[in-house]
Amino acid sequence: MTDDRRARPPRARDAAAGHLPRILALPAILGLALLVVPLGGLVARADWSRLWVDVSAPAARDALVLSLVTGAIATAVCLALGVPLALLIARSRSWIAAVLRVLVTVPLVLPPMVGGVALLLLFGRTGPVGGWLNGAGLALPFTAAAVVIAQVFVALPFLVLAVEASVRSIGVDYERTAASLGAGRWHVLWRVTLPLAAPGLVAGVVLCFARAIGEFGATALFAGNSPGVTQTMPLAIYTAFNGSGVDQGPAVALSLLLLVTAVAVLLLVRGWRPGSVR
Repeated sequence: MTDDRRARPPRARDAAAGHLPRILALPAILGLALLVVPLGGLVARADWSRLWVDVSAPAARDALVLSLVTGAIATAVCLALGVPLALLIARSRSWIAAVLRVLVTVPLVLPPMVGGVALLLLFGRTGPVGGWLNGAGLALPFTAAAVVIAQVFVALPFLVLAVEASVRSIGVDYERTAASLGAGRWHVLWRVTLPLAAPGLVAGVVLCFARAIGEFGATALFAGNSPGVTQTMPLAIYTAFNGSGVDQGPAVALSLLLLVTAVAVLLLVRGWRPGSVR
């Protein structure tokens, strides 16, 4: 009996535990507390008896509706532009894909304020594109359209990188098999490539939408903070805690709403990850 027990492979849980020094648990717990405790304070600060009233206040409601509408539009734009870009990166030569991937990743590491300045210089009245649009009677800065453009700028990389990684992971064997059987390029794309890349596509869309509705810096500089016009949820929260606009009750309620959205995003992404159900 003893020999049989020794011959058995270690349980999966024991194998996953590894042999890390136990002392590492202390900084790990402190790091986790640094992430969780402030969010717990936000939940504790919420006035649950007035939560619906705070969220449905006129200024808060306008900010919420604007965020959801512009976020949905920005996600649709990212989907139309990002999927082709992701496919191009995934099916390009390695050095071309590396260069394109770096260019797509830049907005992720760039401070949002810098992105707002870049958009304003490009689409402003004196910018190369903005000057032409202004001459045609189309002014983009400080409009709802500017909110969408700012959201697309910061959210597009999330969708592109998620889809590109998913498409690259499935390889090209299935595509070549379908092509050898007479399927055209569009047929292969719609019936083979995109269905196989569906988990990454869904994850990218969800992350893209969450990033769009949470955008602050680029929107503030490029679109402004006009209540009912360009004031999104993050801008309404910022305005509230600086002493104007909505009071702190709706600000906390909107913050809590963004927190719930982030948690829902993580759950949706995990649900679509291959092998997530164990």
